[in-house]
Amino acid sequence: MSEYVDRAFRAHWTDVVSFLRRRTGDAGRAEELAQQVFADAAADLRDDGRPPLPWLYTVAKRRFADELRDRSRAARWVRLPSRQIAYDERLQTVLLAAFARLPESQRSVVVLKLVRGLSFEEVAGALGISEAAARMRFSRALKHVRALLVEEGVEP
Repeated sequence: MSEYVDRAFRAHWTDVVSFLRRRTGDAGRAEELAQQVFADAAADLRDDGRPPLPWLYTVAKRRFADELRDRSRAARWVRLPSRQIAYDERLQTVLLAAFARLPESQRSVVVLKLVRGLSFEEVAGALGISEAAARMRFSRALKHVRALLVEEGVEP
């Protein structure tokens, strides 16, 4: 890494992460995207006399747009199966409501893991997140669904 990129990293890391956090609403994802931005900087940022921050913001916007596009692509192929598992009506209604109340980031992980049968490594790759983040989202989703089931009087 050039000295110029190193100085830009030290001076603007927090700015870029904050910028991405406002867009993603997810601190961990913002840091992952910022890492990608600075990897791009290591390869392409040159000291041409202009301040680096506008260039970094432009790359961050593009990385965020790429993520939205990838997420949209993933959502298109993540569909619930057409055949329904035979649950009693109440349980099915409560499960579907609980599933609908999950944040999209958690719902995607659950669908990929339980419906598609992907490994956490594959889930992470499909969603562009780390394997640890996939596991954490899955765990949080299950806790959320359990809490909603209990709230509705259904024992998980």
